[in-house]
Amino acid sequence: MAFTKWLFRMAGIFGLVVLVPQYFMENHRNLSNPPPIAHPEYFYGFIGVAVAWQFGFLLISTDPARYRLFMLPAVLEKLTFSIVTLILFSQHRATGELLGFGLIDLCLGILFLVAFLRTQPANEPTS
Repeated sequence: MAFTKWLFRMAGIFGLVVLVPQYFMENHRNLSNPPPIAHPEYFYGFIGVAVAWQFGFLLISTDPARYRLFMLPAVLEKLTFSIVTLILFSQHRATGELLGFGLIDLCLGILFLVAFLRTQPANEPTS
């Protein structure tokens, strides 16, 4: 259980450290990675959803047995980003930097699945 608590806590903290500053980096991103963002609602929407997931990871870390089933959509969250990133990189449509983050998410997704398999479900109260 200690592994699972640590894993989800570190994933949540890492995600917040990486994602929250992006709220203030649209202009920098537009200059360093042209073309400029054409639809900022997608950019900020992605960051918002990703930040929300980091709080989900932190919640899971507080009681992994209780929130065990929530680990499955957490795996999906990590794998969807990582798989898309791998495909886009193979098509020369994503940078090496983005690939790096995709690979981190792939590793986290696999570790989240391991944590799910290793965590015993919480005992449900009988009626």
